[in-house]
Amino acid sequence: MTTDAVRRVTATTMVDQVTSEIRRSILSGALRPGQELSLRELAARLGVSTIPVREALRRLEGQGLLTGSAGPSGRRSVRVAPLDADDLHGIYRLRLALEPEIAGRACLLVPDADLDALATVAAGFGDQHLGLDEMYQAHHDLHLRLLAPAATAWDVRTLENLWHAAERYVRLAFGARDDRDDEHQRREFAHMELIEGYRTRKPDRVRALVRRHLEENEAIAREAIAPTR
Repeated sequence: MTTDAVRRVTATTMVDQVTSEIRRSILSGALRPGQELSLRELAARLGVSTIPVREALRRLEGQGLLTGSAGPSGRRSVRVAPLDADDLHGIYRLRLALEPEIAGRACLLVPDADLDALATVAAGFGDQHLGLDEMYQAHHDLHLRLLAPAATAWDVRTLENLWHAAERYVRLAFGARDDRDDEHQRREFAHMELIEGYRTRKPDRVRALVRRHLEENEAIAREAIAPTR
């Protein structure tokens, strides 16, 4: 093998960094639903060339955070995807088709020690001082770890895309309820219930719990976006 056949790589590429920053701006609301994005303006604000920005926009469009369309002149425009109840339902319809089935198989495979560790994570959702970014990342990781033992690589890719598409809605829903006294307890209980369901090793029970969990989250998210329609 020649010395340049396999080259050293960095932990993240420029495209990864640009994608992460634009995603953060969308999720925080700094880039508003429906706002048109300029490739050159974004590149200038980020201090990079248009090449990584173009690829980042393509990735985010694939994740459902952006929408692209061609105008009468043939010029293609990219906008932040609107918050839409039909879009939200479409995301959860697909999640409901995948996650309960995978969870039903995964509950037979997750070791008790992993469930103990995940119970500690779920207990943390009751901490009122847990920031939204920390909470969402922990929430994402918990669900992935619950499903991973029975998920194929394609399952994970598909779920990651759906979770990315749902993230704006979930963050908005959680954020809107963050000052409610019972909200943190609700989050903790909802996820503890999933973990305890896994401990029964009963696939039918786990599938039902996951289905109810997703349906409740969709209802909360739908309530959060209702004023924006």
